Amino acid sequence: MTEATNTPPSAPREGRSERTRVDLPSRGAGPDPEVLARSKRRRFSAEYKARIVREAEACTRPGEIGALLRREGLYSSILTNWRRELRAHGVEGVAAKRRGPAPKAKPSAREIELERRNRKLEKDLAKAKTIIEFQKKVHELLGIPLKQHELDEDDS
Repeated sequence: MTEATNTPPSAPREGRSERTRVDLPSRGAGPDPEVLARSKRRRFSAEYKARIVREAEACTRPGEIGALLRREGLYSSILTNWRRELRAHGVEGVAAKRRGPAPKAKPSAREIELERRNRKLEKDLAKAKTIIEFQKKVHELLGIPLKQHELDEDDS
């Protein structure tokens, strides 16, 4: 046998770091219960937010608000936002809001009809412009002078 096959399993192999050990026993059957696989976004009810704001308003001694925030696991900026929303809009202001862009309004039947008529009129206008251009070229080729109308002054 060659030397490469007689190396002990704990020796580092090519492509692996020296810290990686193959023969380490597993520490447990499952993942570590202290570490969450993926943290979830916290959601707070409007009643909870209002209760925390009331408790913060009731704090009179220095350090009580900090203790409240530590106990609840909140940041002072969250409390500030909840206070502002509660003052401006009441309990409905601190209620959960849908995230993301606002849904687009569906067009009414009248708007749909107007859009359809507009497309038809634009198509008819394009046809009329094509016919007029063709007539101008025919008159030019045949040498027939065109009558100038007062409305033509606006056209360029």
